[in-house]
Amino acid sequence: MTRDEFNAFCKSLPHTSHVVQWGGADVWKVGGTVDGKTVTKVFAIAGWTKTDTLGITFKTSEIGYEVLKDQPGLRPAPYLASRGMKWIQHFDEPGLDDDDLKSHIESSHRIVSKGLSKKMQRELNLHQK
Repeated sequence: MTRDEFNAFCKSLPHTSHVVQWGGADVWKVGGTVDGKTVTKVFAIAGWTKTDTLGITFKTSEIGYEVLKDQPGLRPAPYLASRGMKWIQHFDEPGLDDDDLKSHIESSHRIVSKGLSKKMQRELNLHQK
């Protein structure tokens, strides 16, 4: 996945915003503004590798973390995982194919958005049945 493809995919997910920070990384957040208060939470980051592969970092479930952390081309995300957070970084080949990577980014978006207040989730129409 290229950086442009990563950014286009993240942009296609609901209620996302993009910033470039932390040494030029593309940082994608989910959230919005409710009652004049803006709250966003990071769900995906592109950057931070020393290989030719685009480093893509995403949040995962505890089970997903255990399954992915030792796969070739994947690792616990530097900084985030060392603080007990369940984040994985796709940093080298073979890693994940683009479809699997998109699926994990989408899952990260869902996991992180569930951490928003219930009121914000309702206002943004996230997780409505």
